[in-house]
This record gives sequence, structure tokens and C-alpha cells, in this order.
Amino acid sequence: MSSTLRMRRVALAAAAAMALPLALSACSDGGDTSDRAAGTTKPEQQTSSAAPADEPFGPACATVPKEGAGSFSGMAKDPVATAASNNPALSTLVSAVKKAGLVDTLNNAKDITVFAPTNDAFAKIPKADLDKVLNDKEQLTKILTYHVVGKKLTPQQLEKGSFDTLAKSKLTTSGSGESYKVNDSANVVCGNVPTANATVYIVDSVLMPKM
Repeated sequence: MSSTLRMRRVALAAAAAMALPLALSACSDGGDTSDRAAGTTKPEQQTSSAAPADEPFGPACATVPKEGAGSFSGMAKDPVATAASNNPALSTLVSAVKKAGLVDTLNNAKDITVFAPTNDAFAKIPKADLDKVLNDKEQLTKILTYHVVGKKLTPQQLEKGSFDTLAKSKLTTSGSGESYKVNDSANVVCGNVPTANATVYIVDSVLMPKM
């Protein structure tokens, strides 16, 4: 009888010894699965939160002053024509806006988007042609208002868009990330710049409406 009891105890001990690793293995696998699930969830959450921020982008943004009226924070406080006048790279555009008598029109508009050509963009136009346009108020007004859309546009809306301008003509946009084109010709070199009443996309070519 004593021998039988000893045999049963040995058998039970052996069974317990075999079950313990299996239980530990199961717990370990469950922990790994949880860690992997957590690891999978965390990167996805980081990717979601790491979506492009609502701030200026593009190579030419590096030339914008860090402080003062011409900085991004300074321009955000002024209406668009005033904000542009504080950016030295837009002095030709500002001069053209003044010649066309559009300063008040742009400053008083609400929630607009302005595609603003740089001085270098205007310099691509032969001087004789540019002088002719600058001295023709009607034509100049049509060209300048062609650069203005009557609502604020986000970068996402530029990915594949067609928009009515204040010149009653459409312009098109395409691109993604931080690379966008307008009318398949002008590149956005500093985009999503906020002003008090507009979003500005600075471009490297003057946009020409169909006359």
C-alpha cells in the first residue's frame, strides 16, 4: 500500500512538472502577444498624431524673418496685403497691387487664399511686357485677381483641385506632402502661410489667366 501511494505521488509530481512549463509558456506567449499588440498600436497612434502640422512649409520659408512684422507670427496679425508688404521677396507684387488699387479689396476680404508670386517670378517676364501690364490697370487687375481664390485652401485641398478665382477664371492645383504646383507650371515655394484674413501660398511663377 505504501508503495502504491509513493507511485501515485511520483506520477502526480511528474504531471505537475510537465504542466508547469506549458502554463508558463502560455503566459509568456500571452504577454508577447500583448506586447506586440501594444507595439502595433503605439506606432499607429504616433503615425496618426504625426500628420502634417498646420504650419508653413517649403524651401523659401527658410528666408522668412524669425521675428518682427515680416515673420510668420507677425504676418498672421495683419491682413494679407499689409502682411505681404512686410516680406521683401514680395515687393513687386505689393507694388502691382497698389497700382491696381487692390490693397483695400484684399485687406477687407474674408477667408481668401492668395497665390503670391515672388520678385523672381515677376522677373521671368520680359521687362517690356511687365511694364506694359503694370501700366494697364484693367489687365493688371485681371491678372492679380486671378491669383486669389475666395476661400481658404488647405494643403490637402491642393492635392488635386480646381478653384474659381476672383478673376472669374479657374486655376488648378496638384501635388502632395510639401510639393505642389499651380496650373502645372508654378511651384509653391512657401505654402500655408497665415495672415489675418487669408492663407498665402508663395509661388515661383506669375499665373496668367486666359485673356
